[in-house]
Amino acid sequence: MKLYLKPGKEASVRRFHPWIFSGALQEVPTSATDGDIVEVYDARGKLLGTGHFHRGNIAVRLLAFGAADLNSPVFWEHKLRDALCLRRQLGLAHCDAYRLVHGEGDGLPGLIIDIYGRVAVIQCHSIGMHRQRALIAQALTQVVEPPLEAVFDKSRDTLPEHYAQNVQNAYLMGSAPSSAILCENGVRFRIDWESGQKTGFFLDQRDNRQLLGRLCARKRVLNAFAYTGGFSCYALRGGAALVHSVDISSRAIALLEENVTLNQPYNGQHQAFVEDVLVFLKNTDYEYDIVVIDPPAFAKTLAKRHQAVQGYKRLNAAALRRLAGGGLLFTFSCSQVVSRELFEHTVAAAAIEVGRPTRIIYRLSQGADHPTSIYHPEGTYLKGLVLEVQ
Repeated sequence: MKLYLKPGKEASVRRFHPWIFSGALQEVPTSATDGDIVEVYDARGKLLGTGHFHRGNIAVRLLAFGAADLNSPVFWEHKLRDALCLRRQLGLAHCDAYRLVHGEGDGLPGLIIDIYGRVAVIQCHSIGMHRQRALIAQALTQVVEPPLEAVFDKSRDTLPEHYAQNVQNAYLMGSAPSSAILCENGVRFRIDWESGQKTGFFLDQRDNRQLLGRLCARKRVLNAFAYTGGFSCYALRGGAALVHSVDISSRAIALLEENVTLNQPYNGQHQAFVEDVLVFLKNTDYEYDIVVIDPPAFAKTLAKRHQAVQGYKRLNAAALRRLAGGGLLFTFSCSQVVSRELFEHTVAAAAIEVGRPTRIIYRLSQGADHPTSIYHPEGTYLKGLVLEVQ
């Protein structure tokens, strides 16, 4: 199917931005359905790119700038080999767990692929990508080494609701236990890709967990929104004297406790709390040397951004009050609609409210296996700060 842009609307595509908004298109054929493969032309009839169509604000996500056969196994093998080449260059392709495809950052908008040992987990964020999942799985078996034992599709929760109601998470190839014990920088974790959050683990925080581990010897550490204990385990292995882990999910805390046990021996003490983080921060009178605040996305749409900012301010103010003098706050936002500048202003407002001298030690982001196209800055979603609080 061919789609044409209105005059003057091709500039962003020529700058290699992969999204085409509905307002940039001339008339769309009534026969066009969500997920169709389309060729996009400028108003003069010159081919600009090939991608997936969707009746929404983002009308086309381009997978190629120019002609491409998206139904060809060769196309997918080429894309995945390019992605794997980068991970090899980064020294990650031989790790137990890494992100192989990060959407627009790897030229495949709407697709996430994480590797856990011999299992690949696919997460599709667009109908077009999900309709091509069999080709993607086939290409994975041809490209990834050592050979995969299974490819698991975990897309139900990330697809549009009207489509997702007929989708079930399932193995596209092979089979495997629902979880496995894997190693990251010498720290061990049980990763449950079938029922865990996202694809099973937050791989984007790998480098930030390692930084924490270097800074927490003999420290008292609070890990809030701890999930399955990534920061907690690094802190204990890094020599923390005490680690408190807080999460509202009892299931997450149960897996966290298993991960803490997997990483014995360590000298510090650990205690987990199933509780709302803000309630915990309000009720405890304990002082910590390091506090980690890594909440889920507070806003996924622009309409909820103001509410999210207020939530980040309250949360960071509460965390700052629990830090001992000279303590460190690791604070994060993964809300894509909250820019780094806005996040830093929000944290600054929290510090002003608390009234403590505070300085930035590190600015943090997602790991290198979560690359961002320089033409698609929206792909930089994880913002982090390490603050020293007097």
